[in-house]
Amino acid sequence: MKDSVTIVTGGAQGIGKAIAEFLADKGGDIAIFDIIDGDETAGIIRDKGRRCQFYRVDVADVQAVGEAVDGVVKEMGKVSNLVNNAGITSDKLLLRMKEEDWDRVIRVNLKGVFSCTKAVIRHMLKTGGSIVSISSIAGVMGNAGQANYAASKAGIIGFTKSIAREYGERGIRANAIAPGFIRTKMTDALDDKTKEEMFKAIPLKRFGEPSDIAYLTYFLISGYGSYITGEVINVNGGLYM
Repeated sequence: MKDSVTIVTGGAQGIGKAIAEFLADKGGDIAIFDIIDGDETAGIIRDKGRRCQFYRVDVADVQAVGEAVDGVVKEMGKVSNLVNNAGITSDKLLLRMKEEDWDRVIRVNLKGVFSCTKAVIRHMLKTGGSIVSISSIAGVMGNAGQANYAASKAGIIGFTKSIAREYGERGIRANAIAPGFIRTKMTDALDDKTKEEMFKAIPLKRFGEPSDIAYLTYFLISGYGSYITGEVINVNGGLYM
């Protein structure tokens, strides 16, 4: 990781923040893409002695993403890795789901991965690199009330496998992580009954932490994962096997 430059989308909070900070601990420089303020996270990373730039960018805006990635290369010298983490939910049963609920989730979660990956690969063609996209347990097993979210996360899996096949010979690796129940603001918003039912279904009898995803992300983009591509790795305490 030493002197690498990793773009982390949705890196201002939650899983993205944990990933950005852990990669910085391992000697990497970080660029954060987010629509919320990422200055606090950037400050934490700089305090660790690593470079960090924050770009306020909508990951689904192809032009804005392209300009931001070019900015990273100009200001930080290169792009070594990309972590596609940005995502949203808009949960409703299908018959209650509005078209805008569907479009908004697909736009951010799936088009955002397309936009960022395409922009970054242009700069990785000569140097190689690693791309890790955060899918979800919902993308591999589905979830009632999350047809839009599950579809977006399943799409990430198909996209990841395709990119791995297209660009493996150029030294570009692409993998996906499918987290289960991870403690974040998104899961904190769930009601107690839902949390209790979820807890009972997890064989390890604990919820995951953002650090659990950060550790695996580091493994995949570092030299430790140099012969791994096109994989989807579940991190869910055994909730889905």
